[in-house]
This record gives sequence, structure tokens and C-alpha cells, in this order.
Amino acid sequence: MSTLHEECGVFGVFSQTRRPVAALTYYGLFALQHRGQESCGIVVGDDGLFRDHKDVGLVGQVFSPAVLNDLGSGTMAVGHVRYSTTGGDGRLNAQPIVVNHNKGRMALAHNGNLTNAYELRTQLEMTGSIFHTTSDTEVISYIITKERLTAPSIERAVDRAMDTLQGAYSLVIMSPAKLLAARDPFGLRPLCYGVTEDGTYVVASESCALDAVGAKFVRDVMPGEILVFEQEGVRSLSRHCGTRPHSVCVFEYLYFARPDSIIDGASVHAARLQAGRFLAQEHPVEADVVIGVPDSGLDAAMGYAEASGIPYRMGFIKNKYIARTFIQPDQSDRESKVKLKLNPIQAVVKDKRVVLVDDSIVRGTTSGQIVHLLRLAGAKEVHMMSSAPAFLNPCYYGVDVDSKENLIAVKYSVEEIARHIGADSLGYLSVEHACQIAVSGNAGGFCTACFSGEYPAGVPKYDRKSRFEQKLSERQKEEDEAQ
Repeated sequence: MSTLHEECGVFGVFSQTRRPVAALTYYGLFALQHRGQESCGIVVGDDGLFRDHKDVGLVGQVFSPAVLNDLGSGTMAVGHVRYSTTGGDGRLNAQPIVVNHNKGRMALAHNGNLTNAYELRTQLEMTGSIFHTTSDTEVISYIITKERLTAPSIERAVDRAMDTLQGAYSLVIMSPAKLLAARDPFGLRPLCYGVTEDGTYVVASESCALDAVGAKFVRDVMPGEILVFEQEGVRSLSRHCGTRPHSVCVFEYLYFARPDSIIDGASVHAARLQAGRFLAQEHPVEADVVIGVPDSGLDAAMGYAEASGIPYRMGFIKNKYIARTFIQPDQSDRESKVKLKLNPIQAVVKDKRVVLVDDSIVRGTTSGQIVHLLRLAGAKEVHMMSSAPAFLNPCYYGVDVDSKENLIAVKYSVEEIARHIGADSLGYLSVEHACQIAVSGNAGGFCTACFSGEYPAGVPKYDRKSRFEQKLSERQKEEDEAQ
């Protein structure tokens, strides 16, 4: 149960006939809710007319039956669930973004983080562009719109824009007549598509969202690829494919994605089982029981138990009505909700030597509280195992780790961290084994920058999450002083 934040989740629908696409998108976003819990939105395309609704909150809170009825039917829709990695978390930055320009309208949903957003925004502002949000998604929309002025089609505009955009981005874009899916050349963030029995195409960040709406998985969008969904079928633009090494975020497999998803052909569940097996090889201990921290630590705990021969048991009951602790923006809120969210099963851990498997350790606060709960329940020993390597570096590609100052592994040794969280021992998965967890599929390369410091897509010059808010504040200050 990490204190990391998800990036975002995107969803798109294209149908050759008019149908209730708002409801379909609603169900898809529900399946992607784990990827972002700050805000969400849906834009419906109906014969060139766009209807949209977005707000702060969970999918079930933002979209009432009345709202979905107002959004109604159409041939296309774009949806988004958000956790902010650039820009604030208010309604202003909720997505999808809708743009009006002289070549038509466009709705855009984005998962990822640009590394050159600040420079691009500055260039655009110097040529007269006026920004209404503080997210890098609006930068992407302006770049595409600028290219669309001279490009023969929306897909060619996106293709040209990809020459300029740097960093991580999986996009779903809706024009009056087409739906587009685009993935950055490194493939840092996942994106896939499927088709329903009636021929409706569905695009999503994860395959679990396809399952939720009854769509059969077709394939992943390739790194650098643009898919065009239109009345004639599906087309692929591949000019950017193969131009960069495949570098999907390894933490998608370790934590972010749902275990029932398939990313780049590899099962997330199988990858986590393998991570647990590797942990047992690297950090064997004598213990009586293996337990996992719900939910993303459970699969790795099973793998550890399988490889070690130590029995696996359910060690915690999770209160399913409490939101995920990592998503709480205030640290004190996050800490107080750990006890509400998890309760150890005393009969499983009392007087036992316990192997406790979690997906990661970031600040150490939550891990310390969980270990303490096990001690209170009577555990004789607690051996903490992290199915992710130690976090040593910030992430610039869509995970909310923007500085080293709060990363416990930067400050302390493994032994010191074990003492800090109250564990008898501590083991991290090695970076080498983390790169080997996808035991099937096409995931040939991973981004491990947050563990290794090797950034495949470069690093931003300005790296603060609130850099655009700060920029606006500085500009206002200059204007006030001038007056």
C-alpha cells in the first residue's frame, strides 16, 4: 500500500451507429478508477455536436443518472479519470479538454507527463496563446491545434505534434468524425483497444476496462503509433514506431495497473507473482506465514509463498468503503485512514513469524503503521518485503514523485529503514529482477528511472508539479509591481 499517486486513465468509444456511448464510457471509467480519484469527465460526440461534463470527485459521484441522461447517445465519447502530476487538482484541470478552432472541435484526454511542457507553453504564450488551465494536457491540445491549421487531417496534425512532444503520453482524441489513440514512442504509459460484439471500438489505458464493457481485446497500441477509428474502420500511422527503445513503466506491473489487466501482452497478475518469487529467492527468511497488504501486495505475497514453501494466508481485512490511502493529499489524513482501511486477522498472525509483502515503500510512514498493527495483533516477528526496488529518484513521466526529499531509501540504509518501520528485517526486489517480471508478451524494455536514475525520455528543466501555477503567480506579482 504505497503512498504513490496514480497518473490518469483514458477511455474512448467509436461506434458506426448512434448508441448510448456516455453510459459505456461511464462503465469504462469505473474500471479505471484506481488510476485517478481526483476528478473525471466525459465528452460525447453526436454528429459533430459535443456535450461534456466533468468535475472533482469519483466517477459515481460526478455522474448521476440525470447527468448521463443529459450526455445521452452519440457515435463517439472520450473519458478520463485524473490524478494530477502537472497542475493543481481542481475542476479547472479536469479532463477531457475541449478545444474549439477553425477546423472544428477536438476533445482530448491524456495519461502521462511531458518533460518539455514548460518550454512549449512559454513558446505558445509568446505567440499569443491564452491558457485556461495549469496542466500539460492543454499544452498538448494547443500543439495539435497549431499543427491542424496546416495539416490535411487531425491524424496528420497529431503525427506532426509528436515531433515536438517529449516525455510520456497516451492520448485519446475525438474530432467531429474520428477517434484517435496515440502512444508516445517510448510506450511509457499503456494503451490498448478492443471491439464489442456489435462492432463498437473501445480504447482504454488498461484491458480491464475493455472487459468491463464487454469488448474483446484486440491489441496494445504500439509505442509511437497513432490509430484512427472512423466509419471505414481502423487505420494505423506508424512513422514514430521503432524510433525509441520500448520503455514501459515497470511500476505499471508492480502497482498501478489492475491485476486482471494485460499490458503489452503480459499479464499484470503473472508479473506480480513472479516479483514475489524473485523476492523469495533474494530474501529468504524463516517464518510461519506469508501475508500481503491489500490489494496490490497480495499477488506478490502468493508468489513469495509459492517459491518459499511458507503458507500463504489472508492477514488483513480491508474496508472497501475507504478510498486508497495514497490518494489522500494530506499526510495526516493518509495516516489516520490506515487504521480505518486495514485490520489484521489476529488468528492468522498471533505468535507467528510473519512475512509481510507490500508493493513498495516510499516514505515509510504507512509501512510503519502496518507493521505496528501486526505487532498489536500479536505477531512475534515481522519481515517486510517490497515487491518494488527502493525508490531513489523522482519520476518525470506521470508518477507523483517529484523530489528526493521524502524518499526514505535516499536517507537511510536498508537496516535503518527496517528499524524505522519496526520490522525485524527488510528486503527490496532488485532492479535486475524487476526487469524480468513480465514473463510473457511484448514488454521487451522497461523504464526503471525511479529506481535506477536512468531516464529514457530525458528530464524536464522545470520539474515542479505546480510549475504553471507558480508561473502565473510570478506573472501576477510582476503586473502588480508594474502598477
